[in-house]
Amino acid sequence: MQISEAWLREYVNPPVSTEELVAQLSMAGLEVDSVKPAGAVFSGVLIGEVLTTQQHPDADKLKVCLVDVGQSEPLQIVCGASNVRPGLKIPAALVGAVLPGDFKIKLSKLRGVESSGMLCSEKELGIAADASGLMELLPDAPVGADIREYLNLNDTIIEIDLTPNRADCLSVEGIAREVALLNSIDWTATQVKKAAIHHQDTLPISVEEKSACPRYLGRLIKGVNPKAETPAWMKEHLRRSGIRSLSAVVDVTNYVLMELGQPLHAFDADKIVGGITVRMAKNGETLALLNGQTITLDSEALVIADNQQVLAFAGVMGGSDSAVTDNTQNIFLECAFFSPRAIAGKARRFGLHTDSSHRFERGVDATLQHRAIERATQLIIEIAGGSVGPINEVKHEPSLPHRPAIILRRQRIAKMLGISLPDQQVFDIFVRLGMCIEQHPEGWRIAPPGFRFDMAIEADLIEELARVHGYNNIPNNSLLMRAELGKATETVLDIDRVKDLLVDRGYQEAITYSFVDEAIQQAIAPDDVLIKITNPISSDLSVMRSTLWSGLLKAASHNLNRQHNRIRFFETGLRFLDADGQAQQQKMLSGLILGGFYPEQWGEKNRKVDFFDLKADVQALFSLTGCRVQYVPAKHRALHPGQSALVLSQAGEKIGILGMLHPSLEKQLGFETPVFLFELDQDLLLNKTVSQFKPLSKYPSVSRDLALIVREDISGDDIIASIKSTNETTVQEIVLFDLYRGKGIEKDCKSVAVSITVQNFSQTLTDSEIDAIFNNILQTLIDTIGAKLRD
Repeated sequence: MQISEAWLREYVNPPVSTEELVAQLSMAGLEVDSVKPAGAVFSGVLIGEVLTTQQHPDADKLKVCLVDVGQSEPLQIVCGASNVRPGLKIPAALVGAVLPGDFKIKLSKLRGVESSGMLCSEKELGIAADASGLMELLPDAPVGADIREYLNLNDTIIEIDLTPNRADCLSVEGIAREVALLNSIDWTATQVKKAAIHHQDTLPISVEEKSACPRYLGRLIKGVNPKAETPAWMKEHLRRSGIRSLSAVVDVTNYVLMELGQPLHAFDADKIVGGITVRMAKNGETLALLNGQTITLDSEALVIADNQQVLAFAGVMGGSDSAVTDNTQNIFLECAFFSPRAIAGKARRFGLHTDSSHRFERGVDATLQHRAIERATQLIIEIAGGSVGPINEVKHEPSLPHRPAIILRRQRIAKMLGISLPDQQVFDIFVRLGMCIEQHPEGWRIAPPGFRFDMAIEADLIEELARVHGYNNIPNNSLLMRAELGKATETVLDIDRVKDLLVDRGYQEAITYSFVDEAIQQAIAPDDVLIKITNPISSDLSVMRSTLWSGLLKAASHNLNRQHNRIRFFETGLRFLDADGQAQQQKMLSGLILGGFYPEQWGEKNRKVDFFDLKADVQALFSLTGCRVQYVPAKHRALHPGQSALVLSQAGEKIGILGMLHPSLEKQLGFETPVFLFELDQDLLLNKTVSQFKPLSKYPSVSRDLALIVREDISGDDIIASIKSTNETTVQEIVLFDLYRGKGIEKDCKSVAVSITVQNFSQTLTDSEIDAIFNNILQTLIDTIGAKLRD
């Protein structure tokens, strides 16, 4: 929100500089984003009045003007603006003036005619970004006055970034209340008088959706002057608030919006058929908005309608068909309270965001409407005239917000803030905040005002005390903790150790959204029951992820599109599953690799990563826990059927899965290189086997190699399990070190070389004992998996 410091100081003028004021606001939670001057730096520009104009003798587009600038003689100034004319009051830069950009005005000749200055547009004064002609001032502008003083350009524009809970500060009065509170001084609210009633005509008003619009006020003002000019002071206040001046009536509604924080809307009363109805839109109804956009409404949109058509999108924007124009003489002034629930999110559904929707979504004071409509009436009558009708109000008291009183305990203040505040200071703070406060045996009973939607519990009140007292004024105290340190279990591995290992192996940690694109989620896990988000922030983030692969694949695609061709990502996080209608969360560790095995270098010939590279990374994780796992072929809709495996514990419990992304899915997601993924149950992964000491044997070990021919369906785990089933206590290590298929090997078979190390702890093994051990092993391999010794 933008606010003029000069406008603010009309309400409250603390004895502090701009810098101090900005610091006060920021420290009170109203963060100031920027501070900038209201106008560019220039000097020597006075208000002038064009007395006469003559055509330039040598230029069709130039005119020679006599301009009164309050000096003894009028000045001759040559001007090329299309709107220059006798009687016009404009800014005139005299000889010696310096305009924005250090542009100095000198006595000059234009096509042979002397010019003693320059007539200025808003753009040339740095007030506006563009201008079609000279800046036209009001007829009562004082000739010879400095334009900076007349427009009060020695002002500062403060832009404040308000959090959603501080809707009470979306107005000049709201900020003034805060400034007065922070400086412990009084502030002056806008004085609003009830307008004199000139006629008794009203429009019938019907509110069908009472919970969405519990208060609706309307008033007919007849005979307004559609050509009335908005006063310069109002235009400037609006400009410095970031609002463009449009017409007198519209400017008044915008001015009251900024002044009091209450949105209003003015309809052309002659374009309303019958009466006003506040209702939900019918599916398929259309509305041409003031911004030129036409929207198709549905039954969730609250609208203002007459007996024939929709007139406005309630709380968001009016329609062009009933808008106030240069020919409007009778207006219907609307001022309503719309429930935040009824307006929240509705504007975004149609790609809209307006000053009105911004305020109604956050909450407008439900007691402000009478004051706001009277203030707008007062300004319209002053500027555009007209005869005023009575206010027609429709109210549903049960649906209006009612703020129950909150008990604030002295003891609780000291416990939460660490300091005790004097009773008088507490009382003074809440009175200045506009709250009703009464004594209570334990402290105070406090009723929040209508404009503070964020005051609901005791902690909210204590937060206000801390904010106003000043966070910097709360002393820093060292925490004193008397606690017994818990015992660290050795059976659970710290997830940070897992992350460190993956980083050591070249991975980078990714953090992705828990909500993902439904189409991608369905493609990756079509069998999962998805949990849909009721009010997603966008259509491509509409479901909760049932696998972390959704986010990792999107992140990998994003990086590939930016010339990162070697990617290794991992992520720890939750996946969300639907179990009989109940949402369940499960901690997972997922990873993704693609591209070259080595980073770019010159020492080794590079190759693409494959399934076994990924498996080695997964196996390295289990080496941290000492747990033995087995890999068995798996079927997963997202993975290649021949390059995927389940990760099982020795007890057969599923820990996770890994494999290559299915070629069809790879193509669908736009990858042109194989992608390999893994996903592990984090809780099962972190189960750690406690290390136990085993003495070293002082006797020598013996290693022998066996070249076995086995069927293609026999896995390495099958071979190792068969060897271990012999229960030979002397077997210390089993290593598979070679695999061969081809010439000399039968079809559907393969050759696997195994190195077996044996060692005794009580004696040196003899050759006969060693032969017996290996004969037993070989016989077991023949009997259990049909292996035979390769020649």
